[in-house]
Amino acid sequence: MARTLTIDFVSDIVCPWCVIGLKGLEEALSRMGDAVTAEIRFHPFELNPAMAPEGENIVEHIGRKYGATPEQSAGTRAMIRERAAALGFTMAMGDESRIYNTFDAHRLLHWAGLVGDQRGLKMALFTAYFTQGKNPGDRNVLLAAAEQAGLDAVEAARVLDEGRYAEEVRAEEALWQSRGIQSVPAIVIDQRYLISGGQPPEAFEQALRQIAAEAH
Repeated sequence: MARTLTIDFVSDIVCPWCVIGLKGLEEALSRMGDAVTAEIRFHPFELNPAMAPEGENIVEHIGRKYGATPEQSAGTRAMIRERAAALGFTMAMGDESRIYNTFDAHRLLHWAGLVGDQRGLKMALFTAYFTQGKNPGDRNVLLAAAEQAGLDAVEAARVLDEGRYAEEVRAEEALWQSRGIQSVPAIVIDQRYLISGGQPPEAFEQALRQIAAEAH
């Protein structure tokens, strides 16, 4: 009998490890076949809630926030590119890439979770930002991602223009922070088990098998 898992995936659109974590988690679930079924629910986390609309150069941002040199930043990006490529995702970040504000993206994702394909929108936004170098805070980029995910673009525009779900997103961010989540991705299984970071599929699979066995 398949074990059903509820997986809360706390993440941000401009977090490369969140892409790697999601792809690794999904690969692990596929390897487990019929042993488990999983419902993945996405939750907001802003790495840079005070980021201005125009964003900030990635090298300057990483240097200012983490003290990394341009060479260290480039080396990290190369390693991230390799990890993502192994999971079938293209990272095209370079020295001229920018970090952007993601609050509106999280509002749209909240709406998608209510009406349709939240994962599809999540991946469309990841691709727009990491692969195509677009601003995930830009209205047109958000609407194109919604359309790509099969969501109603007219309704998506209303969500953005009317400021819908701002309070809900802030409340959810505060909730997860109150539970001790300070970095992402944070993957919480059945509200009991926490897996942190962009783990490889093997690590996710081992953890999921252990959790499924304990549950039985």
